[in-house]
Amino acid sequence: MTDASAQAPRRPGEQALTALGLGAPALDPADASPHVFPGGGRWRTEIPSCEGPEALAVVLKEASRLDVPIHRISQGSGVWMLSDAEVTEMVEATAERDIELCLFTGPRGTWDIGGSTHTDSRGAGLRARGHDAVAGCVEDAVRATELGVRCLLVADEGVLWTLHRARAAGLLPADTTLKVSALVGPVNPASYAVYERLGADSVNVPSDLTLAHLTEIRRVSAAPMDMYIEAPDDLGGYVRMYEVAELIRRGAPLYLKFGLAKAPAIYPYGHQLRDVTLATAKERVRRGRLALDLLARHGADADMAPLGSRLPGDLNRFDIPS
Repeated sequence: MTDASAQAPRRPGEQALTALGLGAPALDPADASPHVFPGGGRWRTEIPSCEGPEALAVVLKEASRLDVPIHRISQGSGVWMLSDAEVTEMVEATAERDIELCLFTGPRGTWDIGGSTHTDSRGAGLRARGHDAVAGCVEDAVRATELGVRCLLVADEGVLWTLHRARAAGLLPADTTLKVSALVGPVNPASYAVYERLGADSVNVPSDLTLAHLTEIRRVSAAPMDMYIEAPDDLGGYVRMYEVAELIRRGAPLYLKFGLAKAPAIYPYGHQLRDVTLATAKERVRRGRLALDLLARHGADADMAPLGSRLPGDLNRFDIPS
């Protein structure tokens, strides 16, 4: 494994710009994250918005064709939008390839009857409104794990803490991992550390965080970070492919999420959205290939975590009251 403090890989345009007297200042080794995934490696990959077995089949076929390594595949509409047979089909297909499958839990504030979410302030946003919404998320978590899912996506701090407690109590399998959604992702090191302590095993930060912000987070937390290299339009539409090597250097351990800008929203998914969902699923894999090609050209692709690895390592948690 490459030492994070070793000489940096080639930066984009470095040789030509240096020849023209426009070379960038040397990277500061102190900015590099000292953390890695358990078992080694500084980055993993994720294909998001894979909304059912048919989309999953498209992703797996395209990943094989383009030789795109995948550590995790995630879905955004929710466990409740899938039948038992569909969940089982997705579990079996990903298990066959040793890929982690992550499904979203329960209802969320932007879909329920709370009027404040439709105001300019967005109210409580994605969070679970009331006891019944929390209960729906827990119901999804129990059902999904009983069907073999081992990664759950959450968009509410209370749901996160509840599922972490359920995991500790044996109500969910001990190897279940909990992932914080980009829709509520933290934007400072203090809040990032709180999510880790509430039970998060990976935390999706907004894609508009600066490189300095990532370094600040890594000074207080080693919890794996998820980040859209290309963000959907409703998350800003940012495209940060040329920064991938530096995002890894600063943010490791980091999941590279290959999203898609300029694409229609597909949550909650149904067959009325089939054509666009399959087309965008295929294109997300191609975007992943483009980002990985950039890493390779810049000599920064050597520290990928082993395929099949999924656990986050030892993390800091709040004490659970007895």
